[in-house]
Amino acid sequence: MDRGQDNGAQAGRSADTGSTDQVTGRHRAAAPRRLRRTRALLSSGPFRVGSVAALACCLGAVVFVESQTATAPADPAPANLLAERAASAERQPASRATERAPAPTPTATPSSTPSATPTATPTMARTKVARVSKKPSRPTPVAGLTQAQMDNAHTIVQVGVKMDIPRRGLVVAIATAMQESNLYNLASGVLPESLNLPNQGVGYDHDSVGLFQQRPSSGWGTVADLMRPAYAAERFYAALLQIPGWQEMSVTGAAQAVQISAFPDAYAQHEGRAGTVVGALV
Repeated sequence: MDRGQDNGAQAGRSADTGSTDQVTGRHRAAAPRRLRRTRALLSSGPFRVGSVAALACCLGAVVFVESQTATAPADPAPANLLAERAASAERQPASRATERAPAPTPTATPSSTPSATPTATPTMARTKVARVSKKPSRPTPVAGLTQAQMDNAHTIVQVGVKMDIPRRGLVVAIATAMQESNLYNLASGVLPESLNLPNQGVGYDHDSVGLFQQRPSSGWGTVADLMRPAYAAERFYAALLQIPGWQEMSVTGAAQAVQISAFPDAYAQHEGRAGTVVGALV
């Protein structure tokens, strides 16, 4: 390229540059003018009043819409929807609660106040127990007897009372036992069998055993029977009743008539004590 062309190109660029700067300057100059006009318009009285009124109208519309929404009642259900629900309820089966039988009426509970009968029952029970537990006391020894001797005398008298033996017969029996065994249930040293039975001592008068020293060999009974005080007393009374007129006899005579002893007068010495014992037991 020659210098003429180069200068022409530079001149063209200079012209273009100058025109661009002019246009930009105009725009820059026009912008402040529009801004000033807008500010003037906004600052004018009529525009401000109109803006406030428009804003108030908008706010009032919003408040009205919200109040209507809050206070408006819910839309009632359509008539056909209600009818359909009622028909559906009629078609459903009854609930289990309605099928149950009615609850029974509770009956009156018994009064908590105790009646007279329960109160009296324990008292009667205690009285009955006391009576059952009370055992008859053993007879108190008299006339110098031991408790064992008094117990044997008690047995002799009880048997006689059951047999309706008169008092004199009871005295005869006690006096006889005092002489024969001293009112002890004796076994015999010559009868081993008697030693194995309950006894209160041992005698040696042949085969004589028991309170009345009755001999099995003489037909009074077995050893086992004669070693029982009640049986021995019964056998004595039975023999006494067989003696004619025994009640008019002396104690010694009646006892001897039954026992046939080698010492017939020995029974008389026990008559006084025998009477004391019978008096304490009858």
